[in-house]
Amino acid sequence: MPTFTTTTMASRNDNLNLQKLILNPSTGSSIVTINVGGQIFQTTNQTLTLAGPSSLFSQLSELTHLGPHFIDRDPELFSILLSLLRTGNLPSKAKSYDLQDLIEESKFYKIESLLVNSLSNPSQFDPFNLQETLILPLNSRDTASAVATTPYGTLHVSHGSKITSFDWSLQRKSTTLTQFTAIDSMLAISPNLVAAGATDFSGLQILDLEKKGFVLETLNWENVTKSGSTVQAIGSSNDMLFTSFESSRRNSNSIMVYDLKTFSPVTEIGHYEIFGADLDSAIPATKLKWVESYNVVMAAGSHSGPSGVLGNVKFWDIRSGNVVWEFKEKVDCFSDITVSDSLSSIFKVGVNSGEVFNADLRKLGSEGHDSWVCLGDDRKVGNVRKEGVGCKIEAHGSQVFCSKGGDIELWSEVVMGSLRKREEGLPERVFRKNLMGRVKDMEGARVTNLAFGGNKMFVTRKDRQSVEVWQSSVRGF
Repeated sequence: MPTFTTTTMASRNDNLNLQKLILNPSTGSSIVTINVGGQIFQTTNQTLTLAGPSSLFSQLSELTHLGPHFIDRDPELFSILLSLLRTGNLPSKAKSYDLQDLIEESKFYKIESLLVNSLSNPSQFDPFNLQETLILPLNSRDTASAVATTPYGTLHVSHGSKITSFDWSLQRKSTTLTQFTAIDSMLAISPNLVAAGATDFSGLQILDLEKKGFVLETLNWENVTKSGSTVQAIGSSNDMLFTSFESSRRNSNSIMVYDLKTFSPVTEIGHYEIFGADLDSAIPATKLKWVESYNVVMAAGSHSGPSGVLGNVKFWDIRSGNVVWEFKEKVDCFSDITVSDSLSSIFKVGVNSGEVFNADLRKLGSEGHDSWVCLGDDRKVGNVRKEGVGCKIEAHGSQVFCSKGGDIELWSEVVMGSLRKREEGLPERVFRKNLMGRVKDMEGARVTNLAFGGNKMFVTRKDRQSVEVWQSSVRGF
């Protein structure tokens, strides 16, 4: 418990509650005087209540006894946090202090959430001003295989059989050993909880990283032969967890839907038993993305065979268990694919061309509509050199990020002054490309993962035992 004293003759019994230990300067006044480490501060009840009902600031505002408050803490750090409370932003002088000191002080006053909101808010993400600001070492010989983040920037990185986690501030780090040889798919359910799976290990594990990787649940799927199943992809919505399974014999696959809180099965979609040479059924989903606006999940998978790379993309209605849209990939199949809810579009990188393509969700299913529109050089579609192998593409907000080798492209929609309309009545869409970062930021090896959390982008590269943090400047730091 924090130590407080008052200038009155109040009892010093440790069991006295906060109201007896901290006294208000004048009953009924909206001005509150606080003595922090010998330095006097004045603020209002209204400002203190902005800290939330569980904070010490809020408790101060509720007291009505006479006498100034005395808190035996650092007055300079208190000044920073009081400014944060008043404006919602850290003052510029905060740069002079160690971030970890501010975090510990915010925990004392129980306002860490305000600090998180100020320094790692997703609304502060500025794609056009991102630059590499930090390198996070993984302390391992293994390179990163999967990256998972939470909305406010907690980061989990799998490398070999281990998961290294960083808190939202990237100040605290812990490493957990798992049962996997290597983790291929990972999803952050909360700052301390992840779902992890591998293509050579049976079942999806729900791991509590705060308890050193304790396995809370193991989720399995069995086909008609009761053989084990490996995880090909993981996705989620606000309340559901999606997992793509393939049987260990590779003769069947399915997508299971679980409740995200209880991990109990909700439904099964896309169950395929493979017979003969039915190549389409043999392709498990290797990417799952929820599309909130359409209430569907995108399931995409590809397969390399004698005739080249083939794939399919399906959009499943979870409630009915039916496919609402589907198209097969035969010409310049995707090397990687993603969907943007904000842009109502699907984006892919062609495995042959290495170019970015867009398909408008609003037009899918319309008669005569050609789904994919090449945003780059469409003459490369028939390329046999497979320039798109290893490329990654991810959507975040209203932007699309695509890696090509060591470079990262940023694709954005341009709103034209005079919008031309096609026959469908929708305006013609125009996307433009920008290369990200400074020249020295792009001198790295091939990008293997792109992830986003808080106001940051996280990048891993081939043969690198580290994670790059890309961020734009934040007020106060």
